[in-house]
Amino acid sequence: MKCTRCSGLMVTDHLLDMQESYVPMWMRGLRCVTCGNIEDPLIHHHRMVQHTRRTKRLAIPFTKTAVRPAVAA
Repeated sequence: MKCTRCSGLMVTDHLLDMQESYVPMWMRGLRCVTCGNIEDPLIHHHRMVQHTRRTKRLAIPFTKTAVRPAVAA
């Protein structure tokens, strides 16, 4: 697999999450050998959600709205 940041080699790595819970939690993830970029299933899920939101937003055609002049009070 290629790294999304630098196109380097991604290898499977065992990651230790000590910050999110009071019990250390082990998980498997991918780490780039070249730049150190880490990608686990949760990171991948969030990136996919952002990508789909971005493509939906770009798919909606932009319509120019008429701008009304400000009314003095």
